[in-house]
Amino acid sequence: MEVHRPEGIRLQKVLASAGVGSRRKCEILIERGQVKVNGKVVDELGVRVNPDECVIEVSGRRVNVVEGNLTLVLNKPRGVVSTMDDPQGRPDLRQYAAGYEERLFHVGRLDAETTGVLLLTSNGELANRLAHPSYGVEKVYVAKVEGRFSSALCTALKEGVDLEDGPVRATRCSVMDVGRESSLVEVALHEGRNRIVRRMFAHVGHPVTELVRTEFGPIKLGALKPGQVRELSNDEIGALMTTARL
Repeated sequence: MEVHRPEGIRLQKVLASAGVGSRRKCEILIERGQVKVNGKVVDELGVRVNPDECVIEVSGRRVNVVEGNLTLVLNKPRGVVSTMDDPQGRPDLRQYAAGYEERLFHVGRLDAETTGVLLLTSNGELANRLAHPSYGVEKVYVAKVEGRFSSALCTALKEGVDLEDGPVRATRCSVMDVGRESSLVEVALHEGRNRIVRRMFAHVGHPVTELVRTEFGPIKLGALKPGQVRELSNDEIGALMTTARL
């Protein structure tokens, strides 16, 4: 694909509009060879691009330059089901999308009793890719479980356990706190099967009593409180697009 297009927009203007920095800062990044367009380094000013047709990276990270892509992160509260319209009349995700004109899709699901990171996006392709198991997006959870959980059980989860619908393996696992009657465990995995984290812990004899998803790929929960929503920055959307290999 041709990078130099007279009818395009100057690269530094595209980068500035995407929130990378001021026009001058973007020019400096270009001159330093830190910008790639369609995989090729562009280090000369004056290059014009069509942002709808180009993949632009700054310092190795994809930049979201397509206007109109709205993506939100919600700290889903307990009791809310992961659907935009629940036929049973339970609290659903519509209330968090109501203030936006764009049609929003939820990325995957959290069961009703699980809280934490849930993404809503107007980009249907991004939603489908991030939710598809073949892309293996890592999710991180903190689980409060019954009983005293040991590091040996973390090793077992990382080695893999066999559930009724097939094996599952944690990519990371660490014991955060152990009390007399319960423990806090952080676990990461690429799986997205129904209630998979709860079933893993139940399988090793430590049922989950509370569960929160703290990370979805590059997006972290941070200080977001249950029921709060924030819009992702262009940089964060770019990171998600890189994860989804868009």
